[in-house]
Amino acid sequence: MCTRYISPEVAAIERHWHVGRANPWRGTEASVDVFPGYQGKFIRASARADAHGGTNPPVPELVSGQWNLIPWFAKEAKLKFTTCNARSEEMAAKASYKLPWARGQRCIIPAQAFFEPNWESGKHVRWRFERRDGAPWGLAGLWNTWVDKTTGEIHESYTMLTLNADAHPLMQRMHKPDPKLAAHAQDKRSVVPIELADASRWLYGTQAEAQGLIRLTDAQAFHAGPQVER
Repeated sequence: MCTRYISPEVAAIERHWHVGRANPWRGTEASVDVFPGYQGKFIRASARADAHGGTNPPVPELVSGQWNLIPWFAKEAKLKFTTCNARSEEMAAKASYKLPWARGQRCIIPAQAFFEPNWESGKHVRWRFERRDGAPWGLAGLWNTWVDKTTGEIHESYTMLTLNADAHPLMQRMHKPDPKLAAHAQDKRSVVPIELADASRWLYGTQAEAQGLIRLTDAQAFHAGPQVER
């Protein structure tokens, strides 16, 4: 379960994913630490209206929203339960995520780094995960738009997908082990990186195409180790 990541500078997001060119993000926003409930940036498909009332092919758009997906049945934007991570194996059936998944409301969450706890020493040691090539991560997610029925205020929000990583040589080392479970049945979790070459397929492809992208990344792609506190 990922509960902290670093969102890159907006300009870096625009350059890497070629998003926001026609309508660049206003202001200069630096990279920031994002925690559940904070506002973060995500990329989704947006269909644009044409001059005749129809729609043009979807294009990527950069959106700001709450990292805690607000489901359709929520009574208020501030949730009493956590939706920052969605188990990909359950998202098609779980109430909070099944409609965004069915509707193709998939997104990419830009992250310069993310953090996970390592317990191999018997204590919580925070590890930082970056890409070995220095590029930002594009993490798979789902988004939703929720409207407050009382005020009419529109809230954008998103969740980050996770996948079982019990067999992954790196990610299986993260998180506190459950002493009641065997080593092969811990249900260690990993985020789901979407490679830049697959971004369009994740955002605009069919559900079957998107499902095929929910997979673990080779351990050699990671530059990971204990976080050096400054």
